[in-house]
Amino acid sequence: MRTSKCWVWFKGNFNGSGYWKEGFTCTFDEKPGILIESPAYVSCRVPNWRVSTSEPADMSKGPEIPDNAIWKIL
Repeated sequence: MRTSKCWVWFKGNFNGSGYWKEGFTCTFDEKPGILIESPAYVSCRVPNWRVSTSEPADMSKGPEIPDNAIWKIL
């Protein structure tokens, strides 16, 4: 199990654009997805494609979502 600083992708709403949000720590373990934690949010597990451990170059450009991704809404 390892923990590091990370950025998490938030979609926003169906009509708006998404964004990367900093201020999270993420924990990688044997369970599916990544556990994210922040004092401002409830701790939860999200899919790997929603987390970046390096600062995104464009904070409004979304991640590549794999075709067979778990927890894919759209």
